[in-house]
Amino acid sequence: MIRAGRKKARSLRFHATHSSVYSLLTFNPWTAVLSLNRKVPMSKFRVLPLVFAISMASQAQAADLLTIARDALANNASLAASQAGYSSTKEGIDIARGALLPQITASGSMTHYDVVESQSSSTSTASAASATDTTAAASTNAGTDDDHYTSTAVSVQATQALFDATNWYNLEAAKRSAAQEALTLAEDRQQVLYDVANAYFEVLRARDQLDALRAEERAIGRQREQTQEQFNVGVIASTDVQEAEASYDQVRAERIAQESTLEVNFEALERLTGKRYASIDGLADDLPIEHPQPSSRSAWVEMANSQNLALQAARAGIDIARANVDVARAGHYPTLDAVAAYDYSRSSVDYLRGHGEEASIGVQLSLPIYTGGSTSAQVRQNTYLLEQAQFQAEDQLRDASQQVRSYFSQVASNVLSVAAYKRAIESNRSSLEATRNGYEVGTRTIVDVLDAQENLYTAIYNYAGARYDYVLNLLALRQQAGILDTDSLDALNKWLRADKPVSLDIKQDTGDIELGNGQYNNRSNPMAGLANGG
Repeated sequence: MIRAGRKKARSLRFHATHSSVYSLLTFNPWTAVLSLNRKVPMSKFRVLPLVFAISMASQAQAADLLTIARDALANNASLAASQAGYSSTKEGIDIARGALLPQITASGSMTHYDVVESQSSSTSTASAASATDTTAAASTNAGTDDDHYTSTAVSVQATQALFDATNWYNLEAAKRSAAQEALTLAEDRQQVLYDVANAYFEVLRARDQLDALRAEERAIGRQREQTQEQFNVGVIASTDVQEAEASYDQVRAERIAQESTLEVNFEALERLTGKRYASIDGLADDLPIEHPQPSSRSAWVEMANSQNLALQAARAGIDIARANVDVARAGHYPTLDAVAAYDYSRSSVDYLRGHGEEASIGVQLSLPIYTGGSTSAQVRQNTYLLEQAQFQAEDQLRDASQQVRSYFSQVASNVLSVAAYKRAIESNRSSLEATRNGYEVGTRTIVDVLDAQENLYTAIYNYAGARYDYVLNLLALRQQAGILDTDSLDALNKWLRADKPVSLDIKQDTGDIELGNGQYNNRSNPMAGLANGG
């Protein structure tokens, strides 16, 4: 993020003053350095309430990039959801394979009978029924009176598919779906790594830029006090005081907003892991800002074409669509099954005492002759889905190639931008010194001094942002090329310094900027030693 200047249309004023007047200006706001332990009045430097941070302090811990990345891989909710989705899809292989294995079912029944006879009110009917019942009983029960008995039956059936193209193609589709889901899981894992790095370096960026704004606020505050002193003795007009006051209020508002940005960025980092960190390691001053290797853009494009995970998942979608076309076409094919059955029955009634058994084995052929046109419609539907998957893969290929070319160009631009902003700091520092000297001899106005001071701090602010843009764009380039992994973060982690912690407590770890001798002195800021090539 590039910070633009806050220049307004200002009328230039020349103040002719006597040289003795400048004996009042004994305090030099450009060379003074505030101690880290110096107490600043809270009326000038108010910080945002951090009630949540205080309540979570007991759970906080210091960490570096690799530690937080590992926490995210273990605790990130989105990644855990992707893992569960992959496991679910993988189970589809066993489900599809099960249809090709023997299917065995068993059933059994036990029935108890109670025979109850009712008497008819009609004498003639009763007589006829009695005669009939007597005859039946005599012939079936062999002279016994068995009105209660039990019947038992057991049946076992087994089926084995000998030819079922639909189930075979379903198994192939399930395997391809699992392969695609594995690629999606790897892509999500890679995205978590990038999200962690992005959130991590956005915290560092916010803190570096906050330090620049706070240093500018102190410098303008001292300038404002100095201007007020000159106005009190009648050296300058009230407009100069108002200009200094306006500049101070503006940078103070920016500082307050940046404090909020730092807190929000810390929250974004913690959301990825579910953990709160007391501090994170800062970026080293001597991080090499180099062109990506390989140095050929086409080499990165070729790498993306073969390794980009989103592209690989899209290509796997084509394989799934082809398998689904085969499944639909298999609806026209016959099925052949081997079947076997065994039945056993037993009854306790006197005239059926004993048991019966029956066993059978054979093959069963089923041939679909006409299904109302639904099978042909399914073939056409899945053919269109195959065509859709092919176009989606082509779109993903173009997107991956464009993203790689874009990030490659941005990284190359960042390399130049970092060097340019570093030179801009030096030139603006020289410009500020010259403007200050002109102001002391009466050839420049307070507006000129404020503008030159703003230009310097804007360059420092933008330099901090350019370094983090370089890091994040380089990681994004590796992600689009499909080679971002924990080893990439580990290599970057070596350029983090535990002795330069960045914490959410914005009242601590504050440094200052010393302009007189060309040093940017800040213990927690990775821009330390900037003027001397650090």
